[in-house]
Amino acid sequence: MITSTTMPGRFGVFDNPEFADSPHERVLFCHDRVSGLRCIIAIHSLALGPAVGGCRMYPYADEASALLDVLRLSRGMTFKAAGTGLDHGGGKAVIIGDPHRDKSPGLFEAFGRFVDELGGRYITAGDAGTDSDDMDVIGRTTGYVAFRTVSAGGSGDSGPNTALGVLQAMRAGAQAQWGTSSLVGRTVGVEGLGKVGSRLAALLVDAGATVIAGDIDERAVERVRAALPTVRFVRDVSSAALDIYAPCALGGTVNADAVDRITARLICGGANNQLSTPDVEQRLTYRGALWVPDFLASAGGLIQAAAEIAGQDAAETRQRVEGIFDTVERVVAHAAAHRMTTGAAARELVLQRIRSAAAARALQNT
Repeated sequence: MITSTTMPGRFGVFDNPEFADSPHERVLFCHDRVSGLRCIIAIHSLALGPAVGGCRMYPYADEASALLDVLRLSRGMTFKAAGTGLDHGGGKAVIIGDPHRDKSPGLFEAFGRFVDELGGRYITAGDAGTDSDDMDVIGRTTGYVAFRTVSAGGSGDSGPNTALGVLQAMRAGAQAQWGTSSLVGRTVGVEGLGKVGSRLAALLVDAGATVIAGDIDERAVERVRAALPTVRFVRDVSSAALDIYAPCALGGTVNADAVDRITARLICGGANNQLSTPDVEQRLTYRGALWVPDFLASAGGLIQAAAEIAGQDAAETRQRVEGIFDTVERVVAHAAAHRMTTGAAARELVLQRIRSAAAARALQNT
């Protein structure tokens, strides 16, 4: 059963500014009474190919918050795919619920059936609040799923490749800011120690960086403390004395207030939608800081999903993820050549590719 939900405003859903600013091809509100599933699936673009994007499970305060998140996330997936040269569009799903309490086989099987009804237009995968074991359950009712466990024929958790991609993006950003891609001696603040942030912290320690980290979840802090004894922990990562700030929690942490606190000259992390508003990047640039667009830095997981769909092996996947360094270098060079921010440069290059693909598709359909 696909149902609509009541949203604020006279027309509710259609009042959301995300629709006007960046139209989506399809948005579905899905409800299964038996399992209690309440989810939204958003397909932003199919111009480059089938939409790929994770399934996030989070206890949203209301459907309006869930809708805003899925619209922004699905758009970000389109930009990730286009920016890294993948032949995929962007999609995303959010399940409204607490991943620590509300998971059940029936819930994920119901979600899989909704995904399957889309006939391959959207391929789901793991995300915040879900993991490869959950993807195995979803895989019982649809074949359009990535990041299943290796034993179930999938490529497993995307955390390692996402963290590797962030590291590569960070190295490219360091090259632009300091003339060297080496992170030895750099102080890096990792905000959020989930499956990406914790692995990024380990990679940074191995790369010779001094790592400062934090997370609101004390269990995550204790896990990293036990594994990485050289990491120093603080409550407010963004305002610490840093060379590089790596937001790896939920989005929107780089806001107007944070800009006044951030001392880092490079902002590069795994979180989606890091900037609260587009003008924040202008303020960072004015202060001499470089922001690596999140849809490039965190594309490693999407690259893994695309590789799994295409039947590529782990070595091919890693090579493609490491190529994020070159992608960021090209964007930084384009930004410098055209005197624009890295965010504007990345969006310009991405939109050029999407528009060309959309025009070609329209021509084929005439």
